[in-house]
Amino acid sequence: MFGKHFSSWLRRLVPQKTLGRQGEDAAARYLRRRGYKVLARGDRLRRRDELDLVMLDGKTIVFVEVKTRRSQQFGHPAEAVDAAKQRRLTRLAVTFLKRHRLLDHPARFDVVAVTWPEGQRRPLIEHIENAFEAAGKNGFYS
Repeated sequence: MFGKHFSSWLRRLVPQKTLGRQGEDAAARYLRRRGYKVLARGDRLRRRDELDLVMLDGKTIVFVEVKTRRSQQFGHPAEAVDAAKQRRLTRLAVTFLKRHRLLDHPARFDVVAVTWPEGQRRPLIEHIENAFEAAGKNGFYS
């Protein structure tokens, strides 16, 4: 009896992970199993903007945007990475590379689309390598 009440109390006290955070965790596990190394997670470089995952694939720095949805009813999760989002990610990537003195390293942008239906234990994960080129007036260095 004590265990049941304690677990109920604990669930109210400790918030559940958001769907987005669960998707990022799943994407990070998926990429690590494929040999990627985690350089950063949830790196906030500006007030509202953050890089979901920064990974290392061989010698290439990979900026990974993770989009998680319960279904594809309103479109594929990767469709949310529109031109405006690509420009923001490019600016954040340049800031990251400058901050860590990595401008001389090759880099690319990947998108991981996670579809995680309600009640399912495992999501469907789609990894889109080199999903878009650096966006901005002068590409990566705008």
